[in-house]
Amino acid sequence: MIEERELRVSFQSKEEIVCPVCETVFHREELLTGSGRLIAGALTDELHRLYEPSAKYGDIYPLNYQATVCPECWFASMDKDFPLFPPDLVKKVQADRKKRMADTRLIFPEADFHEPRELVSGAASQYLTLRCYDFFPNEFSPTLKQGLAALRAGWLLDELDKKAAGQHYDWLALLFKKKAQFLYSEALRLELAGKESLSGIKFFGPDTDKNYSYEGALYLSALLDLKYGPSDNAAQRIFSLGESKRTIAKIFGLGKSSKSKPGPLLEHARNLYNNINKELNETDD
Repeated sequence: MIEERELRVSFQSKEEIVCPVCETVFHREELLTGSGRLIAGALTDELHRLYEPSAKYGDIYPLNYQATVCPECWFASMDKDFPLFPPDLVKKVQADRKKRMADTRLIFPEADFHEPRELVSGAASQYLTLRCYDFFPNEFSPTLKQGLAALRAGWLLDELDKKAAGQHYDWLALLFKKKAQFLYSEALRLELAGKESLSGIKFFGPDTDKNYSYEGALYLSALLDLKYGPSDNAAQRIFSLGESKRTIAKIFGLGKSSKSKPGPLLEHARNLYNNINKELNETDD
């Protein structure tokens, strides 16, 4: 019993959470981080923090625990937004219950939010978050939060593909990352048009270890456009990448006058700028 308790990677919080949609009372699953559970590894170009497996605890995925999901009706959102969902919009979410559960099980048939989360339920929780932000009003900055959820789902699906190759998780991961590309781009477009402010976001992530703020969102939008953006229209792609290049150069001071600056985000931005130049066959020499 003692050994089992020591090897836990998560726990049920003492705080009672009331689902704003179906009024189910439940306890949120939280990640335990001490005792060498998390061993930080590399930071990818998508600002995703990788973790080395622990000899004692094995693989741990912090993103599994980020979304709050009602175990009964599967309403989901980011932690802080969950209890703030507007009461006047509840009926719309209630009407969607059967469909969102059926759609989720179609993609993640083993998802279960009554049990400790594993990779399948973790990815499903991000899919549900992506879906449920359709019901949130603009003051919650739902579009960028959907993009964040889509990207996190893609990362967890990458991990599922490593565990179960040949199950098409890689294909699903790519679909979610393409969705994230669209949503990041759309969120920035809506903000520029004054239709949806990003003031509802305090933690831009995209991962759990560091907040890369608005600059990180601009960088990610440009990176996702390069990696996953539409490529069937050559002229449109050239225009889009050109816009991304100018944004990155302006925000991070890159290009002819670029100077060496510290920080992982700046280094990734410099690499992105150079990679966009390669695709556009341009140079700053």
